[in-house]
Amino acid sequence: MSVRRRLTTATGAVLLTFAVAGCSGLGRTAVGTLQYETPRDVKLQVTSPLVRGCHRLAPSGVWRIENNTLVDIVIYPTRDCRGEQSIYIPTNSSDQIAPGALPWRSYRIIH
Repeated sequence: MSVRRRLTTATGAVLLTFAVAGCSGLGRTAVGTLQYETPRDVKLQVTSPLVRGCHRLAPSGVWRIENNTLVDIVIYPTRDCRGEQSIYIPTNSSDQIAPGALPWRSYRIIH
């Protein structure tokens, strides 16, 4: 192989490495859907939510949620994904609040 061809191949490999490294953290999503219901029986669905950060649910809260994503989630009764009364919901399962409990207002994806 000529020096020029080796240099071209090496340059291409470096550029590909930078491209993959630069884009690897952008826009990663939890493939699938989250379906939930508010206390007013409004049904909502989120498709492929981002895996980073705290996500808010409906302002009035949610009383039932179904996790049809490929990852697990943790839901909270607060708007900022904090507090001791969180609930872990594995992939492909659902949950609903107990009578008298506060509705859920946010969630975080476990990845």
